[in-house]
Amino acid sequence: MHLYALKRILQFIPTIFFITLIMFVLLNILPGSAAYLALDQRKAPDPKLIAQLEKEWGLDKPMHIRYLNYLKGLVTGDLGKSFLRKESVSKIIADRIWPTLKLALASLGLAVAVGLPLGFLSALRQGSWLDSLSMIGAVSGISMPQFWLGILLMFFLSVKVRIFPTSGYGEGNPMYLVLPAISLGVGYMALIARTTRAAVIDVLTMDFVRTARSKGLSELLVNSRHVFQNTMILVLTTVGLQFGSLIGSTVIVEKLFSWPGIGSLLVDSIYQRDIPVTQGCILVIILIFLIVNLIVDLLYAVVDPRIKYQ
Repeated sequence: MHLYALKRILQFIPTIFFITLIMFVLLNILPGSAAYLALDQRKAPDPKLIAQLEKEWGLDKPMHIRYLNYLKGLVTGDLGKSFLRKESVSKIIADRIWPTLKLALASLGLAVAVGLPLGFLSALRQGSWLDSLSMIGAVSGISMPQFWLGILLMFFLSVKVRIFPTSGYGEGNPMYLVLPAISLGVGYMALIARTTRAAVIDVLTMDFVRTARSKGLSELLVNSRHVFQNTMILVLTTVGLQFGSLIGSTVIVEKLFSWPGIGSLLVDSIYQRDIPVTQGCILVIILIFLIVNLIVDLLYAVVDPRIKYQ
């Protein structure tokens, strides 16, 4: 397993190189000047001041030189310096990464805690009112835009009933986390419920399940030992792939609830043309996605010991 993990980590290098190349080219060919946007927009632009800022930020050099300098910095862990904040990009992102991870993990925990048992029970009781109700809820959850659900939650639970705060971080107060986590997690909860239901229905038709029942094993033992274990591979794959999408979706929810995470930082830096911060945020999101999928791959062997890594 250790050798397999090392191989997967080495595969990160070409993936990151390819992504940084595309990201760097796209961000630097966009029309408009970051130096121009950094100046006071109410006054006429001073060409000398713009040229001075571009020289200070290295924007006067050819693109391939800038990209090579960027890669040299990445090798040493240096993500560059923010154009506008005058701080290291690593420090800016380090200050924002925990709120984003906190939000993503809370949403994923909610999605798994509710979606997994709901999908399992729906598959075991096909055609029942529980199955119909849960699948209607799942379709509604997948179809519902996160920003719209967030606005509804804010209106009913913050404005009308006043149980939870409307927005903000609240210095880590858990009450501020509830509404953003629900807004972000409902869609993934519905997806996990549907995936689990389909996987369980498929496993229930397998020969080994019929064999286990013919041996006289109880339904509880068959479901817990044979059905659940063989369902978890597909569910784990879905959770791993969706976690990357969930991290990307934090952009909308963080802006809606004024949550100080990487998503809101990314939106602000794009709007301000702060290219180093934008590149850093995208790179961190991609790294999180790659690491989570590596962990999911390694968990396959834990869930099913028959799986061997070479």
